[in-house]
Amino acid sequence: MSQSYSLKGFRAAFLDFTDDPFYTTETESVRYLPDGLLVVEQGKVKELGEYQTLQAKYSQIEIIDYSGYLISPGFIDLHLHFPQTEMIAAYGEQLLEWLNKYTFPTERKFQDKTYAQQVASLFLDELLRNGTTTAVVFTAVFPESVDAFFTEAQRRNLRAIAGKVMMDRHAPDYLTDTPESAYQDSKELIQKWHNQDRLLYAITPRFAITSSEAQLRLAGKLLAEFPDVYLHTHLSENQNEVAWVKELFPDCNGYLDVYDRLGLVGERSIFAHCVQLTDLEFNRLSAAQSAIAFCPTSNLFLGSGLFKLHQAKKSEYPVKVGFATDVGAGTSFSLLQTAGEGYKVTQLQHQPLSPFQAFFLLTLGGARALSLDDKIGNFDTGKEADFVVLDFRPTPLMQFRNPPQLPPTLDAFSEQLFTLMILGSDRNIRATYILGELACDRQNNPENPLNKSLT
Repeated sequence: MSQSYSLKGFRAAFLDFTDDPFYTTETESVRYLPDGLLVVEQGKVKELGEYQTLQAKYSQIEIIDYSGYLISPGFIDLHLHFPQTEMIAAYGEQLLEWLNKYTFPTERKFQDKTYAQQVASLFLDELLRNGTTTAVVFTAVFPESVDAFFTEAQRRNLRAIAGKVMMDRHAPDYLTDTPESAYQDSKELIQKWHNQDRLLYAITPRFAITSSEAQLRLAGKLLAEFPDVYLHTHLSENQNEVAWVKELFPDCNGYLDVYDRLGLVGERSIFAHCVQLTDLEFNRLSAAQSAIAFCPTSNLFLGSGLFKLHQAKKSEYPVKVGFATDVGAGTSFSLLQTAGEGYKVTQLQHQPLSPFQAFFLLTLGGARALSLDDKIGNFDTGKEADFVVLDFRPTPLMQFRNPPQLPPTLDAFSEQLFTLMILGSDRNIRATYILGELACDRQNNPENPLNKSLT
């Protein structure tokens, strides 16, 4: 095959990051090209530069013109639950009551692989429709739910991280496993799915309340046996939860220490929420190079509290952080809406969150949190070409607020990017690409999967 057929180009404005804007200036960390050309070869980035500079070099290749739009690396969602898709926006409880009233009865259905696969298909299409190209996902306690999720993710060629929920107590009998069955099922699923195409496995105890010490110990054994898999769980979300963990593990020095003593705190550990962390726990997560999934819509919806993003990003003991929708306690699949709510969470604490900092967390920051920044997160040469095409003017209000042309300077662009962060939603996603191939196009959508009934 000649080079002209193996390459394709995309013309648009481009935004990505080469460093962390929480610690460096915007000029040192932000890469903004008002008129750029992205060249993709066999699903990976070959080159990114100014269109006028590169057009002659690539004059023979197909160029897809998105002039007037912004192309960003695909968004990365660090924590959400695919079985909770059908119960998003369930009314009026805080965490522990919400789990018992809504979540556990819903997750019971996911023992049926056919049903689980239907929901997984809808769920993944919704992620793509919202510009999310990588996600860290809870399934259910049933291995069938894991098979269903990974089957659909593999069919879409997605980079996805997921695992079987481990839960052997304080849950209905129909939704519990045992330490031994959770260990064996997880081991078999790791061997079946981990590193298959773009799929990765996460050992997934729901949280310390629903896993006995014996089960958490076996989760640590799995991590030791398979050191390149992830650990994905919840941590310090709700005050009543934290108090109950203290009762269940009276010998431990706090919630994080429960996981730490059993070998679950490391550089591939992802802890969702972390709203109630102590200073010592922030320090420990920093030293272990663990990651926090910041879930603002969920934390506000369940009344859990305000995550201290400014403390996680302190230069003295930095913690890796990314945004997460936490569907279905989270109220939207849109990471744009999630970032807007994150801004409000920091505002309530009198702390700033610039649009560049927010978009860093959505892209390269999320990739760093997952130790995947060698593969995704920006447009460096050799990275996987997952990206989203963003429309600043999909509604009359946004047309009134934003001029037709994206601005030439970084300062002016910052103002416009902030409007996307605050007013943005799925309507702003013009198209989503996976490995340089169109995966979702708002202008030419097939039959909406949300209109299909689930049986």
